[in-house]
Amino acid sequence: MRNIFLFIRRYFNLLTFLLLQFVALYFLFNYNRFHRASFLGIANEITGNINSRYDKLDDYFHQGEENRRVHRMNDSLLNLLEQNYLVPDTGMQVRVDTLRGDTIEQYRRYLWREAKVINNAVNRQRNYLQLNRGAKHGIRDNMAVLNSDGSVVGVVVNVSSNFSQVMSLLHVQSKVNASLKKTKEFGSVEWDAVDPRYLLLKGIPKNEEIVKGDTVLTSVYSYNFPPDHIIGTVNSVTIDKATGLYLIKVATNANFYNLQQVFVVENLHRSEQVLLDEETRKKIDEVKPVNR
Repeated sequence: MRNIFLFIRRYFNLLTFLLLQFVALYFLFNYNRFHRASFLGIANEITGNINSRYDKLDDYFHQGEENRRVHRMNDSLLNLLEQNYLVPDTGMQVRVDTLRGDTIEQYRRYLWREAKVINNAVNRQRNYLQLNRGAKHGIRDNMAVLNSDGSVVGVVVNVSSNFSQVMSLLHVQSKVNASLKKTKEFGSVEWDAVDPRYLLLKGIPKNEEIVKGDTVLTSVYSYNFPPDHIIGTVNSVTIDKATGLYLIKVATNANFYNLQQVFVVENLHRSEQVLLDEETRKKIDEVKPVNR
């Protein structure tokens, strides 16, 4: 104990300086948007490089299972693309929307980019993934992230030049529009921070018959996710006493303990959809009613 006090006494000025420097940096990055954004970008780059090295070792032990899943996904995507057109860039996969402008033209809506998970968390209330693709690869905020088998993983929430951060479905602030494959009823999928294997589907009325094993898909009402991609399957059904609606426990289709290869999916119409929604609210909802 005496040696500790002697050490503190000897280096008191240096320790005081370091403490004040830490406090100053904390206030600078926490209360200044520009510096905070710069710090997050640099932090993403540093942690991304470290996680990339660590990920190489982890990949060695999971190559077989992941390769089989990627092959199954590639086969299904190729079957879809044959009836539309081929994409020369093998690092990018394009999905064509069925909406036609006329009898010969089709509008591209979803653009698929491959990526690799280099860091992942499942044991917190707010879990994130990190991918080895960033702004220079065309990745931006609000892009959907799907597993190699097409199941839902999360949404991009931050990017640096070479890496991107994804809000996992296992995040208490995550909320994804979803629908039941059998009944077409829609609600929203959230996580209650209890078990990484299960999510909660809310907002489904009680007039529908729902049984264990029913499939839960992404909804056509989502701005981020392409429709009809699997989120999970119904595990149990109860009644939410607060709303009187179903409270459905959903087993996730994606194994969040072993995510490796993923697809980042861009909705090319998202900006237009969001802008139209915002302008409509300003034009109609936020204007005082007038007599007509």
